[in-house]
Amino acid sequence: MFENSTSIKKGLYIVSTPIGNLGDITLRAIEILKKSDFILCEDTRTSKSLLKKYQINSKLISNHKFNEKKNLVKILNFLKSGFIISLISDAGTPCLSDPGSILINECLKNDINVIPLPGASAITSAISVSGFSEKFFFYGFFPEKLKTIDEDLRLLSNLDSSLVFFISAKKFNKIIPLIKNFFLDRKILICREMSKFYEEFIRCSVDKLKVFDQQLKGELTIVISEKKGRKKSSQELSESDKRIIENMISKFSIKEITNLIHSNNKVSKKKIYNYCLKLKNEN
Repeated sequence: MFENSTSIKKGLYIVSTPIGNLGDITLRAIEILKKSDFILCEDTRTSKSLLKKYQINSKLISNHKFNEKKNLVKILNFLKSGFIISLISDAGTPCLSDPGSILINECLKNDINVIPLPGASAITSAISVSGFSEKFFFYGFFPEKLKTIDEDLRLLSNLDSSLVFFISAKKFNKIIPLIKNFFLDRKILICREMSKFYEEFIRCSVDKLKVFDQQLKGELTIVISEKKGRKKSSQELSESDKRIIENMISKFSIKEITNLIHSNNKVSKKKIYNYCLKLKNEN
């Protein structure tokens, strides 16, 4: 017997909601939210404006970082009883710097279905317009302590990828000196009010980044570009390197020798390869 086409799988739905413009919700998200017995949301007041617009009347349960552990047993019991529950955040995709991971892990332990609904995300929206490397590392919100931020940025500066951060606008000026300290040769994109009326994208090189005279508002999504490509070294092979190559040339392939010598110094692979080739031809 086939399942009714209007029925949906029982379990927990992770539903992405608009990051600003209420039109950025998917048709499937509206359908799932309408069919949910309960909707878990961070701030019921924030969520009600979206739900009212699309005539979604499911029951709301306040579920934020201060009460998500307390709610856990009740929500799991609802899910075990066959209720359909959706998890949304105030904006964007849940569980990315928002509550939800604790509940998801408990669902997985109890063999409860967890189903994602793709949709709006400040992270991917910012990366998509950055022009930077599509390989990126998402850090999330900056911590409160400047010392911790300093330590983390020191580590992140070694990653050869774009970096995405969240930060409240009022804190951003304090972070600028640290960003300039670790990412001076990179570019930066500051995304403000994405998809809203006052949407703004501020682009510049990090070395030209200045403290803002006027206080920015809202939450910012910051993208820092990947490392600049390293300049090819013009360093020549040393006499000791040449002797090592000469001793290896009859035992190893040119490729193996090239990789080994290159890993131990700054001589370009092309120069090492050409020297190996020259020795091979002489023999």
